[in-house]
Amino acid sequence: MLNQFLNDESGATAIEYGLIAALVAVVIITGLTALGTSLNQKFSSVASEVTAATPG
Repeated sequence: MLNQFLNDESGATAIEYGLIAALVAVVIITGLTALGTSLNQKFSSVASEVTAATPG
């Protein structure tokens, strides 16, 4: 029974899957943050152009 417990690697597999999921989450968050920053800059640029073109 002790030998079976020592050879059980299911916990290690779960940890590996958890690390992979965490890495994927970090990549997605980083990508979405960069995309959000880019979109924010683009919308600010468009808003400035619209404001400048509006007579007032």
